[in-house]
Amino acid sequence: MSNTRTRYGLLYSEYEYIPYCRVSFEKFVIAVTCLPLLAFIFCISYSVIFNFESATYTHCQVYNFLPSISAAIGSFSPQREIWQAAISLQALPRIFVAMEYLNHHQTVLKRDNFWLGYLACVLNIVENIALLTLSFFTSSKFYGIHEKAFITFILVSEIYMFLICILQKKYNKIKRHSLKWKKRCLLTNLIFIIIAGYLFMRHNSFCEPYVYSMFAASEYIVVLSNMAFHSTAYLDFQHKDLVIYKHGFALTER
Repeated sequence: MSNTRTRYGLLYSEYEYIPYCRVSFEKFVIAVTCLPLLAFIFCISYSVIFNFESATYTHCQVYNFLPSISAAIGSFSPQREIWQAAISLQALPRIFVAMEYLNHHQTVLKRDNFWLGYLACVLNIVENIALLTLSFFTSSKFYGIHEKAFITFILVSEIYMFLICILQKKYNKIKRHSLKWKKRCLLTNLIFIIIAGYLFMRHNSFCEPYVYSMFAASEYIVVLSNMAFHSTAYLDFQHKDLVIYKHGFALTER
């Protein structure tokens, strides 16, 4: 009887373990990160150039020069469709990365701490689902759903980043460069979430010019630092390739 293996619930024979495609994991992570990054840059730029007055309008009716992320990605076309396409395309690759982190944590964690690896994986996937939800249920049409999805995204992403930093510091000390950048991204993210919250409340309370634009800029940094945190995956899986086989896929040593 032939020897078999399973990975991600897929069963395949070792005799059929022939690669169809091999891609360096660094390029894979860069491609996945660039999808939302380029879409984000396009949506902000296009909104400022072609939808400036509508995108920067608030109930206070004071002058602002930057649109909020919700306005830029959800209120206008083609920005809305481009953002939704980018977030949809990166969803499955991100789940793959989450599963690879789970496999990695299972090799470095002690058996009684396996639950930490599973928790990190679940948080990563929930963050991804929340991002999909807030992208398709826009604030202009589905404010209640969008708001809940946004709050879930922020809370879960913070817990996930914090947990990953703890796990990497405790169980993966050899990759200090990756941990250093993760800490920087986490700290930046936390600081600008606080700043964005303060500016949002100040705008609603005092209706000062430019305050909403500063809130929007803070939002941008929150999103960009989150993307940067996830892009550090290429540091954690350096010298590995994404290999596609007849009955599955996996990361293999280069």
